[in-house]
Amino acid sequence: MATNWLSLARLPRSRPLSGAAPCARLRGLTPGQVGVCRARGEVMESVRRAAEMVIEECQHQFRNRRWNCSTTPRGINVFGRVMNQGTREAAFVHALSSAALAMAVTRACTRGELEKCGCDRKVRGVSPEGFQWSGCSDNLSYGVAFSQTFVDEPERAKGLSAGRPLMNLHNNESGRKAILHNMQVECKCHGVSGSCELRTCWKVMPPFRRVGIVLKERFDGATEVRLTRIGSRTALLPRDPQVKPPAARDLLYLAPSPDFCHLDPENGIPGTAGRRCNGTSRLAPDGCELVCCGPGYRAGRAEVVQRCSCKFSWCCSVRCQQCKNTVTIHTCKV
Repeated sequence: MATNWLSLARLPRSRPLSGAAPCARLRGLTPGQVGVCRARGEVMESVRRAAEMVIEECQHQFRNRRWNCSTTPRGINVFGRVMNQGTREAAFVHALSSAALAMAVTRACTRGELEKCGCDRKVRGVSPEGFQWSGCSDNLSYGVAFSQTFVDEPERAKGLSAGRPLMNLHNNESGRKAILHNMQVECKCHGVSGSCELRTCWKVMPPFRRVGIVLKERFDGATEVRLTRIGSRTALLPRDPQVKPPAARDLLYLAPSPDFCHLDPENGIPGTAGRRCNGTSRLAPDGCELVCCGPGYRAGRAEVVQRCSCKFSWCCSVRCQQCKNTVTIHTCKV
């Protein structure tokens, strides 16, 4: 599986990830990725961090859906065999993974943690808006190049005539474009008494949460495609001929998703029995009718402890009391 490198998130931080012997023992890496590990070992800590980012962000974005990015208890296939199918869930994970790796490596460059890269010094001169480009712009081109080398390698090794490698490569690039199209500008004013006679600015990546939101929106609007031969080459075209061809930033998938309703340990699907849901909403994605798949749900009362009566204390803290409240909790029936 091309996303098996996400299992690096399971490793203890005390375990080294670089060097010929440690690289060879990293389960989940393809032979090509092991070669990258040996040649560019200093980047592997960023790869581990990217794997952690993917799991955390995926679970945040899908926390209210039937499929909530639950992970398997062990093994290298972190999200289970559902990733083996060409579903829109697999499309999202591929896009998020490639984006996370590009961002993690870029951040390491900006912080001076990697010897072979640093700030992006190509961003110089005066902008059309009149400010001076200066400071340490994020070196996204280096992070994107590493992501392409590491994440795309398993797909290119399979050849580009099959549907799944083409799907994965497209979604990998979509993830990286989600960063590029959401780059931000930060500025600092210079002048007497706080005036802004001169403004220097630099480019920074968006927060990873923003990238997750963008890709989640593309997940909801993903295009189902099929492998089509055009002359001597193959391409992915919409299964419905009435649908316009997808753009480079769109997500593509080849197969419909399972319903994720019932426990399926073999494929890493926990089902929705016992899941909390929103009993006050019918049509929202977190509504009990959608999440619980039909068997219904039950309401129960629970006591929760929350902060209350918070007061600001000079200087500089906030002091709160602990209040107990009884709330209604809805859970899917077993």
